[in-house]
This record gives sequence, C-alpha cells and structure tokens, in this order.
Amino acid sequence: MFEFLFKRPGDKPAAAPAAPSVPLNQPNEAAAQRAQQADKVKALAGDEAAAADFIVQSTFSELRLAAAEFIHSPVHLERVHAAMRNTDRRVAKLMQSRLDAIRHHDAEIAKAQACLAQADAMLADAQLTPNQVAALDRAWSVIAAPELGDRFAAARAALAERLGAQVALQRGVIDSLASLRQLGDDAMPAAELAQRLDDLAGSHAAALAAPEHATLPRTLLREFAAEHARLTQALAARPQQQAAPDAAPASSAPAAGDPSAASDPSEGAATDAASDAATDAATDAATGAATDFGTNAGAAAPAPSPAGAAPAPRAPREKRPAAPALPPDQHFLDTLEAMEAAVENGSLANAGELDKVLKDVKGVRLPPAVSERLAHARAELKRLSDWARWGGNVSREELVKAVEQLPALQLGIAELAKKVGSMRERWKGLDTLSGPAPRSLWERFDAACTTAYAPAAAHFKQLAGERQANAAKAQALVAEAAKHAAELAGAENADWKQLAATVQRLRQAWGHLGAIDRKEKKRIEHEFDAALDALQAPLARQRSGAVALREELIAQAGALNAQERNALDTLRALQERWQEHARALPLERKTEQALWVRFRAACDAVFAKRKESAHAADAERRAHELAKEAICERLESAAPTLDAAGAGKLLREAAAEWSAVGPVPRAHEARIDKRHQEAIAAVQQHLDAAKRNASMAQAGALREKLRLCQALEAAVEGQGGAGGGADWSARWSALAPLAKEYERALQQRFDAALGALENGREAYAAALAGNRERLMREVLRLEIALGVDSGSEFARERLKLQVEVLQSSLKSGSKPLTEAAQFVQLCAMPALLDERTASRIEQLFSRVGKDRA
Repeated sequence: MFEFLFKRPGDKPAAAPAAPSVPLNQPNEAAAQRAQQADKVKALAGDEAAAADFIVQSTFSELRLAAAEFIHSPVHLERVHAAMRNTDRRVAKLMQSRLDAIRHHDAEIAKAQACLAQADAMLADAQLTPNQVAALDRAWSVIAAPELGDRFAAARAALAERLGAQVALQRGVIDSLASLRQLGDDAMPAAELAQRLDDLAGSHAAALAAPEHATLPRTLLREFAAEHARLTQALAARPQQQAAPDAAPASSAPAAGDPSAASDPSEGAATDAASDAATDAATDAATGAATDFGTNAGAAAPAPSPAGAAPAPRAPREKRPAAPALPPDQHFLDTLEAMEAAVENGSLANAGELDKVLKDVKGVRLPPAVSERLAHARAELKRLSDWARWGGNVSREELVKAVEQLPALQLGIAELAKKVGSMRERWKGLDTLSGPAPRSLWERFDAACTTAYAPAAAHFKQLAGERQANAAKAQALVAEAAKHAAELAGAENADWKQLAATVQRLRQAWGHLGAIDRKEKKRIEHEFDAALDALQAPLARQRSGAVALREELIAQAGALNAQERNALDTLRALQERWQEHARALPLERKTEQALWVRFRAACDAVFAKRKESAHAADAERRAHELAKEAICERLESAAPTLDAAGAGKLLREAAAEWSAVGPVPRAHEARIDKRHQEAIAAVQQHLDAAKRNASMAQAGALREKLRLCQALEAAVEGQGGAGGGADWSARWSALAPLAKEYERALQQRFDAALGALENGREAYAAALAGNRERLMREVLRLEIALGVDSGSEFARERLKLQVEVLQSSLKSGSKPLTEAAQFVQLCAMPALLDERTASRIEQLFSRVGKDRA
C-alpha cells in the first residue's frame, strides 16, 4: 500500500538480460525456412497425420495455425492438443473447440439413439399412451442429430398411426355406446330392436378383435356390456309384459297409473314398495349382466319389469285401515331434484344423504311420475355406488401396491414422510367417496405404510434426541452467560477484549445450535437473551466510547495536510493508534468495518495527495533536468569556438542560469552534475588555453619592450647603433600593448630614453651609469625574495642584503612589497646592463614577469 513512498522517481526496473547475439545471416535463413514450411502447409490438405506431424515440429505459430485447419479426426486432435497445450495457445484452443464439438455431437447421437430405442419399445408395447409419445417428442426436441432424423420421423409416424387407430377405435366404441343408449330411449318394434342390437354387438366384437383393443378403457367396455345386457333383457321381457294385462285382475289396473287409486292408502303404499323392489331388481340384473357380457349376453332370462312398469300379479291381501297419505310437498320435490342433480354430477355422498332424507319422509303418496323419477334416481345412485365401490377397491389395491413399492425407491426422509402421509389421506378420501374398505385390505395397507415409514420414524426419533441434546447445550450456554455476567458485576477492571470475545463466542455457539422443541425453545431463548444483555450492556457502553475515539482518529486523518513534511509520520502514528484501539476492544463487525472503511478512505486521500504532489514534483524535476541539459548542451557546443572573453562571459551566464534552475530527479542528479562539470571543464580548458596564449603573448611583448628599452638606453649611452626617434617609436608601436602597470612603467622608461637620445644624451647616460649599482641591488633583492640563485660571486652581497632586509622589516614593521611590484620597479628603473645582469633579469622574468603578464 505504501510502496510508492519508498520508490524514487527515477528508479528503473532491473535491466533485462542481454539478448544473445544473432548472426547477420540468421534472418535470411529463418525467412527461407519459413517459406519452405509454408510450401509444405499448402500440400497438407487431406492428410491429417502429416498436418499433425508438421504442427508438432514447426517453429512458426502462424504456419501451425494454418496447418491446424486440416485436422478434424479425434485422434489427431487429441495428439495436437496435448503437444500444443503449453506451446501455442491458438492451436490448442482450436483443437479443444473441435474436440468439444465432436464430444457434444457424440452425446447428441447417443441421446438420439436412446430416443429411437424408446420409440421402438413403444411400438412393440401393446399399451401405447399419448403421454408417452408426448414425452418422446419433448426429449427429441432438445436433441440435434440430423443423421437420425429420418429414422425418428419414420418411428414417429408409426406411433402417430397407432395413436390415430386408438382414437378411431375408442371413438367407434363411444358411438356404439351412444347408439345403445339411444335405442333404450326410442320405442321401436322388437324385431328392429333385436336387429340393431345384433349389429352393435358385431361391431363391438370387431372392436375387441382390433390390434389396438388393449387400449380401450375398461369402464367403457363395461358400460357397453351393461347397456347391451339391459336392452337384451328388456327385449326378452316384452312378450311377458304384453300378456300381463290380460291375466291381471281388474283391481290391479289402477296401480298402472290410474289417479282414482289414490283413495286407497294401503294399495298406494303397496304400489310404492313394489316399484322400489322392481327398480332394485332391475338394477342388480343389469349390473350382473354387464359382468357376464360376452359369455351369455345373448341368453334371454326373465327379469323384473323396469322402473315405472306394472307390478306382477299377487294374491289379494286383507285391507287394514291406515292413515291417509298426502301428496308430496314442495320440499320433497326440491330434495328429489337436488338428489337427481347430485347423481347427475357424480356427487354420491351428497346424493346418499338426500336419499336418506327422502326415505325418512312418511305418509306421502307419490304420483306415478314422481315415483318413476325417484326409482330412476335411486337405481342410478346404486349403479354409481357400485361402480364407486368397485373403483375404490381397485384404487385401494393400486394404493397398497404403490405403498409397498416405496422402500425400493430409496426416497429422502422428507419426501418419504410426505408420500406416506399423502397415501393415508388418499385412503381416507376413498373411504369418503367409495365407502369403507375390507378389513384385510386395510390391515395390508396399514402394514405397508408402517414398513415404508420406518426409516422416517427412526430419523424423526433421532431428531427428537438431537433436539433434547441441543436443549441441554442451550441450557449450558445460558448458565455460562449468567456466570460471566456475575463475574463482570463484581469485577473492578474488566478485560473488555476478552469479554467481547466471550460474547462473540456465545453468539456463535447459540447460532450453531440445532433445533429445539418448541415448548422449551421460547423459555431458553428468553433466559439466554437476559443473560447476554447483562454482558452486553457494559460492553456496549465501552464500545460507544471506542467508537468516539475512532471517530476522532478519522477526523484527525481527514484534517491532515498532505503537503506538510511530517504528514506521513503523523498518519502512521494514527494508524498505530487505530491498531492499538482495535486490539484493546474489538467493535461489532459491521461497525468496525464501516469505521475502518472511512479511516482507510481518509488515509488513502492523504496518500493520494502526496502521490499527486510527488508526480507534480517529478514533472517539475524533469523540467529542471531538461533546462540543465540545455545549459550543458550549450556549454558543450560553444566550448571549441570561444575566446577568452567569450568563455568567461559564457561561464558566468551558465553559472547564473544553473543556480536559478531547481533540483532534478535524484536518480539523474549525479549524471547531470557530472555532465555540467565536464562541460565547464571543457570551456575552462579553452579559457585557460586562451589565457595561456595571451599570457605568452604578453610575456613576449614584455620581453621585447624591455629589450627595446635596454637597446634604446644602450644607444643613448653610445654602445649601440643610433637611429632616429621615428624608428624607435615605430618599433615600440609595433609591439603588443602590456598590462597597465607594465605598460606605464616601460612607456615612461622608453620615453625618457628616447628624449635623452634626441636631446641631452650625456646627462641621461650619466644617470644610467649611476643607476647601475641600484639596479644590481634590486636584482639581488628580488632574487632573494624569489629564492633564485645569484651566483657565487654575489654570495657576500646577497647575505648582507638579506640581513638588511630583515632588520628593515623588523624596525619598520611594514609589509614588504610583493615580487610582482618589485619586478615592476625593476623594469621601470633605467640603467646600463652587462650580459650577466641581463641574463639574471631574464631568469627573474621567467619566474615573475611571465606569470604576471
């Protein structure tokens, strides 16, 4: 997080290792090799083995990718993928994608083959259902296997043909049943009715012989058989019904529907009873005939007359007085209508309750039409009840089988318990709809449920034990929390960190507890909350103070000035204080995290500002570096062409500019300083050379002018050739000017000698001769000052002069003249010189005059 603080702006990453030297002819060889391999790639089309070998051996990635386009078989794909997995990512990815496509296609083919096998099995199965075909269509819809599409289409067409045949067959049986019921409603001659019954029986027998007869609903077949048997018995009973009116006594005629018979209550009651018995007998006969349809359907058996027909003749009974019967009231008729509606809707329970209500009504004489309605409703109720009872027992058998198969399904505990519970609920529902079940069947069902539910019962028993153990653990946690609360109340200085850890541990332990019985859970939770509150109350007060301290640290971090020199030290001190507070008293995780996020944001803001300042300073230092680089470049480029005056000016200007420029990056400081010093040294070298050349020129000019003065004085004294003043002046003017003090002294000496040469030569010559001793003394004095050897002949005078000079300096206490000043005085003194003195002056000149000039 703080690495950038310790990173210098000019730091560079470690230098990469030098690349190995490559021969000059290697690129040409690589290009030739690449061209050769490219020609091989063009010839690889259709040869996967050669393409795989080329990819493994080639060193050019683009050529490997081009060769990979020719590989499609799984064997070569696997080989190339294994070889290129860590070498060429593009080729490996292409191979992997093709392998995935092949595996996906193989999986789709396997699924398609499974669907085809399922279709073949369904074609071979006699019991083909539409839901199986729908499931097959759904399975095929998510399969992509065009290779097997034709086979599936053929199989699907065969299945559709079978389903169409099933629909046509069931439609035919339904139409035959409707025709039978219509025959029962129509009043047609017996011969025509018999012919129609035979035709319908033949068509039904053809349906039973059809290839798809196994798919016909059994209920539909039973209803057809029952209806056919009923009509056959009714047809057989027609001759007896036609003979009955002739043999019946006249007293029974009113029972057929004469309203005048209502005056005899006893006869009305007998008629009702007979009507009910006839209805029940007809219903039982129809049901039995339905069961035996196909074996004796054609046999004519005598049967009671249908509902509403006249009862058979019976012996007269003795009339007994009875209470007068009343016609049915509106409530009776409404109840009968409700019963008919319940029977029509199939609500057997409601219809049975309404039938009981009607049976409880006493003293009511029913008209023939109402009696016929009641008999028909009761017959239909009995038929439906028998069907419901039969269907209920069949459903119970299937339910028992389903329960007996539950252990083999290896269901989960929750699903198993749910299944068994739903099975028992369905059994109870069947008891309500279809009546009570046989005891043996109930015992078998109960035993199967108990066996299937055994794993769930054991599991729930185990869970009950675990709940008891969890309750004991919870009670132990409550006791521990109460103990710590008591210790905290009696302690003067509590260990808040330990207390926070204890509270956290208790909470986690409580959260990790399993289920507890509901009757104990509420009480234990209340006790635990009370004990934990006793611990958390003082801890919460301490944490509120800790939060205030953290808020203060956040405010201090936010108020820091990032530009101050000690900002980082202050920030580190704040971070250390934060860590100390966090270790001393941890806060709630959510609160701790929120405060830490704010504190870290404040710290990051300081570091960001420092980083921005560092970047700005780096930019400024880089600008300074560029400015100093420009100064160095100007010094380096101007050094060879400068003279002494220009070099001095350039050095002064460059020094001023260099001082005005700020610091450069530390990493480049030594380099730029070194370059600056080298540039200055180069300029200084040229300046020194120019000065040296000027000094040599000045020394030469001084020597020449001194010699010219000595020659002019010699001419004045008469030792040299005499010339005109113009000649001497021209020679003097031809010489280069000297420094001010030398030029003035020699100019005065030259002018005096030149004037003496033109006017008053004798006096000046005498002065020259008189100055000879003085000049010799000054030469000796300067030799002593410079430490130059004067020669053995001047040893005594040299020693004497040294003592005088020392005594004079001790007495006067004044500072003696410098060697340069003494040399200027020596040059300005006119005197005659011999060869020895002239050579001594030349020697002094080499020590003083040259450097001074």
